[in-house]
Order: sequence, then structure tokens, then C-alpha cells
Amino acid sequence: MSNEAVITFVILGVSIVLFVSERLPADLVALLVVAMLGAFGILTPLESFSGFSRSAIIIIAAILVLADGLERAGLSDQVGNLLLRLAGKGEAHLMLTVMLAAAFLSLFMNNIAAASVLLPAALGAGRKTGVPRSRLMMPLAFATLLGGMATLFTTTNIVTSTLLREEGVRGFGVLDFAGVGVPLVIAGIGYMAVWGQKSLPRPADQSPTPHAPHKDLVEMYDLSDYLFRARIPANSPLVHQRLGESKLREKFGVTLVGIQRNHKQILVPGLDTVFEEGDVLLLAGEMEVLLFRDLGGHFDILPLSKWQEEDLESESIVMAEVMVSPRSRLIDQTLGRVHFHKRYGLTVLAIWRAGRQIYVGLHDLPLQLGDILLVQGSREQLTLLRDDPDLIRLTGRETELPRRVKGKGWLALAIFVATLVFATIGPLPVAEIMLCGALIMILCHVLTMEQAYQAIEWRLVFLVAGMLPMGIAMTKTGTASLLANWMVKGLGPAGPLMMLAGLMILTILLSQAMKGAAVAAVMVPIAIQAARQIGADPRALAMGVALATSMAFITPLGHPVNILVMSEGGYNFRDYMRVGLPLTILLLLVVLLVLPLVWPLTVPPHP
Repeated sequence: MSNEAVITFVILGVSIVLFVSERLPADLVALLVVAMLGAFGILTPLESFSGFSRSAIIIIAAILVLADGLERAGLSDQVGNLLLRLAGKGEAHLMLTVMLAAAFLSLFMNNIAAASVLLPAALGAGRKTGVPRSRLMMPLAFATLLGGMATLFTTTNIVTSTLLREEGVRGFGVLDFAGVGVPLVIAGIGYMAVWGQKSLPRPADQSPTPHAPHKDLVEMYDLSDYLFRARIPANSPLVHQRLGESKLREKFGVTLVGIQRNHKQILVPGLDTVFEEGDVLLLAGEMEVLLFRDLGGHFDILPLSKWQEEDLESESIVMAEVMVSPRSRLIDQTLGRVHFHKRYGLTVLAIWRAGRQIYVGLHDLPLQLGDILLVQGSREQLTLLRDDPDLIRLTGRETELPRRVKGKGWLALAIFVATLVFATIGPLPVAEIMLCGALIMILCHVLTMEQAYQAIEWRLVFLVAGMLPMGIAMTKTGTASLLANWMVKGLGPAGPLMMLAGLMILTILLSQAMKGAAVAAVMVPIAIQAARQIGADPRALAMGVALATSMAFITPLGHPVNILVMSEGGYNFRDYMRVGLPLTILLLLVVLLVLPLVWPLTVPPHP
């Protein structure tokens, strides 16, 4: 092994450890890989930064822009809501319809985008039919992963096609994955409908309540135990003081929910609200702790009351649940650091994370992907969240929200369909056609350039651009050949089918904790080299690896869409293992059965 191969192997090993441990963001790890490969002279500057010039980056960005255009035109919502209206009132029918809708949308959209579009609609349908959210969220996430297997437009499939072309092998077309992907979608949805749904959790607090149109959010979050009243006495330091100057949260760890003054209720008071003598404050916090503290005469705690959602709402003020979106700028930020109350005009009463409620320390708690925030604010402010890329509106009484773009639905659909048709049969490369489609969306005012920039998941772009040069380094230094040799020695004598199984199992294991694009960048060069050594078709083995990167069902860490629904569904790691492991084994067997029929593993001899 040469020095360059040793260095490449070490960089690869360290990057895998960092990806799995999540000590650093995945996109940062990818950029560090680029920097190290260049710094040690493994790659030239042109090779190091070649990832940013690959067609994969253009296709990924264009798909995200096109999908966002459909969503802004209201078409994605209409498709999701239409399918959900056809579901009927039974749990099995609703789950099946949600999965079909998710799989359909993910054929053309990023998996996260498809899940984000359907998530509020699925929750609304679940509330109306009394189906617990834990019975819908995991099927929704899994279906987006299944649908992504059947099309080129999944990130890992795009990366795989790009790496094949880099090795002088013809890449994949738009429909090349359908022959294997469609049977996988059918098998996966069938499994969830027949067997997987039996393993889905049914928490006691989420048991069905037939035809319950709306569950009280205060009751759902057990918020009544953390709400109490306090009166401001005559000599209180709070008298004539503004809310913004009072430091209630810093001094006492409480959140001001409302003020009762002269038989009137002020909900979500502004920072300029001035306290008066006799005001009764509605506070959220740990009252038991305050009872043993010196309150310094600021307020006197009153006897407990039983609270319901209607007590915290008025004609203009409502409560709702919002979720931190996958590309949110709020991730890893605290409510205090982003000035959440001032920025949105909303008060955060609680946070639902990984199946548990958090009430204390919200101001300084770093937000995570999938966190659900129980907020209180004006109907107008909550309506404005429709256009906010950082938050997804989940529940609330104000359900009829205006479309983002009026009169552009059919135009957006026509542009999208034409782009797909030309990408499938057109003479130009897929990247150029997809880019043209995205630009036409902008020129036709379906979305603006600023909105297009917001639609692009830049972390994903940098992850892919950073890891693609690793494929060059692995091929250039012989690292890929070395790893392929080890697999050939162990599995080669058993034939191409066993090699395919070995590559897929290794890929599946890595995909449970690493981003799929990073796994593809590592495993596809190995698959190509192994195929060449045993006389197999590189495209067939590469497709098996690409499909395996999407089988991230066993843990929630393998794909952001699993994390997105984890809190909303109240799931834990055991739930994913119980439902996802049999599904993964089934899909692996389907691939091993179907792929050789569609893509023969052996290369026919030249005449």
C-alpha cells in the first residue's frame, strides 16, 4: 500500500467515525475531507474542488427548486389532501393512503420535502378519524424513502450515476431505477399494511378517540400542571415596569402567557406591555420550585386552577403546534439567541422532543430537527408561518391558510411535467434539462430567485460536493481497489449475486448512521472496482448499492426524514428497530431477486 493510499484510508476512516458520531455537522466533515485530500497532495486543486462542478450538484439543486415551485403553487398540498380525503375513516385505509401519497410525491421531490408537505395533512386526517399519530408518522417517513428508490431524483441515486460516469461507465437515466424500485415500493407498502402496522406503537396517551375533531392541546401536553396564576401586589418591583425589562424568565424561570386586568385578558402581551398593580399573571413554569424561593415581593402565587385550551385563546389569539423544519436556520439555536418571541410574535409554551414534553429552560435550549413547539400567538402571525422555511405548521384551529402563489398551479405543473419528459427522452444531459426547468419556474414567477435560494438545501449540496472527490481519491490511490480486493477474496468465489449481497449489507449498515450521499461516495467506487475484478456489470452492483443507501429504516439516524417524524410520532430507537429491521431484510431479498432479472449481473462476452 502506497503512502497516498494509507493517507486516503486514514482520512476515509476518520470521516466515517465523524459521520457516525455526529460530533461535527456532516457538511463540515465533507469539506474537511476536501481540505485534507488537497493539503496532503492526494488530489490536485482542480480535483479537490471538482465536486462543485459535477452535474449531480445541478440536478440536486434544480430538483429542490422545481419541487418548491410545485409546493408554492399549491399542487403538492392538493395532491396530498386529495389522497387523504379518499382514505376513509379506518386506520388501515388512512395509513395505506398516506404511504401511497408519500411514495408518489417522493418520486419527483426530495424525500424531506415530500414528508414536509404531507405531514400536516396526515396529522389533520388522523385527528378527524381518531387515528393516533404514532400509527401514521413512521409509515409516512418510510414511504418517502421507498418512493425515492424508484427514480433518479434521489440524492444517492444521482451521486451513484455521477460516480459511474467518472469511471467511464454510462450513468443512469431518469427511469432506470423504476424496474427494481417499483417492486420495492410495492413490497414495502405491502409489508407495512399487512405486518409492519402491527409493530407500530400505540401509546396510551395516543389511543384512538373515534371522530374526535380536535384534541385539547393543553391536555395533550399536560400543560395544566405547569400553568399557575400570580397577582402583582401594590409594592411589587414589577409595577409600572415593562415586560421586556422585567427579566421574569431570567429571575424566576417562568414564561408569561397572559395578563388578567380589570376583568379583561391580555394574551401574548408584547414586550412593551406595562405591568400594573393588581394584574393577575398567567405563568408557565415550575410552581413548586417558586413556593420555596424568595420572590422579593414581585408577585403572590394564587390557588391552582384547571386550564383548557380555550382559556388560552381568544378571537385573535390561538394555540398551535409548529415543527422545526429540516433546513431550518433555527437548528442548534436557542429561542433566546434568535429572539423568537420578537421575531415571530409567538410565545413558546412547551417543546415536544423524542416523545417527551419539555417545559423548563426553553429560552436556553438548543433546538433540534423535528422539535415540536407548542406556541401561542395571533392568527395573523401563525398564518405568516406558511411562507417561513424554518417552521412547519402542524396543528391549530386556523386551518384554512392562503396559497402562496395564486393562478400558477397549472403553469407550475406543466413546467414540471415537461422537464421530466425532456429529461427522460431529450437529447440533452439530465442536468441541463433540470436546470432549464428550474429557471423557467423562476422566469414565470412561480417563485423568486430568493425563494429558489431558500429552497436549495445547501448543507446537502456541500455534503455531496465535499464527498464526491473522495471517490476520485479512492480510485487514484488504489484504495477502492484494495477494499474491493478484500471483498472479492471473501465473496468473489461465491459469484456476483453474493458479491451484490455483501456490498448491500455493508452499505445498509453504514446507512443507519451516516448520510446516504456520503455512504454512496464511499461504497460506489468499491462496487465498481469489485465488479471489474469478478467480471460483473458495474452498473448492476452500483444500483444495488444506491438502493441500499435508501434502506435507512433500522435507526432514526440514517435519514433526516426519520428524525423529522420521531418526536411527532413519539418513537424511540426500539420502535425503528422493531418495524424497520424486518422491512430491510424483506427489501434486501427483493433486490437480490429482482435486480438480476432487470439488470443482469454478468457482462456478456464480446463476440
